[in-house]
Amino acid sequence: MLYKILKPLLFRLDAERAHNLVSGLLRATSATPLLSVLRAIYSYDDPILATECAGLRMANPIGLAAGFDKRAALIGPMAALGFGHVEVGTVTARPQPGNPRPRLFRLPEDGALINRLGFNSPGMVAVARRLRDQRPTANDRLTTNRTATSLVVGPSSLVVGVNIGKNRTTPLERAAEDYLAAFVALAAQADYVTVNISSPNTPGLRLLHERAALEQLLGELAALNRRLGRPRPIFLKISPDETPAQIEEVVQAGCAAAIAGFVATNTTLSREGLHSPLAAETGGLSGRPLRERSLGTIAQLRRLTDGRVPIIGVGGVASAEDAYAHIRSGASLVQLYTGLIYEGPDLIYRIKRGLADLLRRDGFRSIAEAVGTIRS
Repeated sequence: MLYKILKPLLFRLDAERAHNLVSGLLRATSATPLLSVLRAIYSYDDPILATECAGLRMANPIGLAAGFDKRAALIGPMAALGFGHVEVGTVTARPQPGNPRPRLFRLPEDGALINRLGFNSPGMVAVARRLRDQRPTANDRLTTNRTATSLVVGPSSLVVGVNIGKNRTTPLERAAEDYLAAFVALAAQADYVTVNISSPNTPGLRLLHERAALEQLLGELAALNRRLGRPRPIFLKISPDETPAQIEEVVQAGCAAAIAGFVATNTTLSREGLHSPLAAETGGLSGRPLRERSLGTIAQLRRLTDGRVPIIGVGGVASAEDAYAHIRSGASLVQLYTGLIYEGPDLIYRIKRGLADLLRRDGFRSIAEAVGTIRS
């Protein structure tokens, strides 16, 4: 009810300003009794939703997609809202401001957002410090020839992933240096790491989908990962705009490097079927128009991997039915961002309740049983 009152006021603000305002309010609850109030309001647990992905156990399969919390500042509030996991980032090796404003646009007629944020990031050191402060329960050491870093990771009811990308000013031929540096700084803080090669807002980044470059990058990351006391699952986030043949190449490269899984998908450059007057804005499109592209990519990944590699589904999730479609197409976990903007914080609660009902309606006893049960 509160969000229904606030939403018209927030939507009068520039989209990024509104996001920063809401993030600030959520962040402010972290050190107050309001966090417990949020948890009490949005709490919903059902054993049928408990699941496991890449060895990580979660209370439910619903996660916050990368892009919402780039600074690792909202982990506590997101746990209180009922997410099963949160993906922080995208985080770059060095701080960078991103693209000039305005760079985030609402398309209410389409239930969508367009962003050209451009990996605005405080950098890996700041995010690592914030994660370390919030999860200070165990030590894990990662050593390379150039650096030795003792970082902290601890068990949590909320699984926390970190999404890493390259700096805009780094030449593409040196992109691996940024990913490796960010991995060294952040992997030991996280439960899993996602390699973002698919944002449309960093020039040339999607060229890393090419097999030779991707195999080299993933191979070097895998070698670093083996030096962790507890290697982290590595996921690869892919574009929805690749051809089936290109996606097959990406899958072959990922499987050759023994990555843990794929995140499908990032935002799209397509503007097909949009009605908003802002449709011509440059940047990546997310939300309802991405749903079918995401489902198609998930289904293709499921076929190409014979279901052996887990998939995190992202794109157009704004209801329990949307989340269920992602899962039955082949996703073990589901993430959302744009749906939260339009539907408000009780969306997670509604998705979880609805998803539990849908599973029982169709005779499934768990999330895992429903994964990939729709064949395209």
